[in-house]
Amino acid sequence: MADPVVHFELMGTDRQALGTFYAELFGWHVENLAEPPYATIDTHAGEGINGGIGTVEGPTPQYVAVYAATDDIKATFDKAVSAGAEVLMPVTEIPGIVTLALLRDPQGNVFGMTGAGDNQGVGAGDGAAVTWFEILGPEPKALRDFYVDLFGWEEFHDATSESPEAAEYEYYQVHTGQGGIDGGIGSTPDGASHVTLYATVEDLAKTLERAEGLGAKTLVQPVKMGPIEFAQFLDPQGNAFGLFKRS
Repeated sequence: MADPVVHFELMGTDRQALGTFYAELFGWHVENLAEPPYATIDTHAGEGINGGIGTVEGPTPQYVAVYAATDDIKATFDKAVSAGAEVLMPVTEIPGIVTLALLRDPQGNVFGMTGAGDNQGVGAGDGAAVTWFEILGPEPKALRDFYVDLFGWEEFHDATSESPEAAEYEYYQVHTGQGGIDGGIGSTPDGASHVTLYATVEDLAKTLERAEGLGAKTLVQPVKMGPIEFAQFLDPQGNAFGLFKRS
């Protein structure tokens, strides 16, 4: 059974300011916790996954990560390390909340894992749903193999990956486990590794305009590729975030 992607994380220099940005942009409910110092996100979208926002410290740059839930976190953690992952946080239990670990894959992307059943469901409402993720790197086949072998994700293809616009990129779409969201693993356009989240919105141009009004910078104007339309912005603390709409 595959390990589902059930949680996302946005890390910046000021978690409260970052939480305010995403709450105002997407209608997410952000709750700041005193201990541990973290903010939880319920997107109130009725689908997709929830997440969290934290503050990076010292020389650590901001990052975006996705977390997969696994039945045996210690065994999966050991397997990741044996496959070349760098340990950022060993398997750690936060009593009554979650058991988790954080690593960096062999191509530099941050990713995490949690114990199965440690994540809460998404509340109902009209918030923007986080429904897709991308993990990109300079060696896409090796990156795909790393995650497929580690988490048991199933590769699939559809018209998006076969469109003429996408032909210049190597891109593998993957199903994660039941209850998780799907995503893409592929080549990076700038040679650097990236993890990007995508939220489903009705109007990409209006959402980009609103994001810019809140301090973001547009990275990619709306582009139609096969049956989807997507765009990207850079949030006020330097994280790239995607917008997504299926025709």
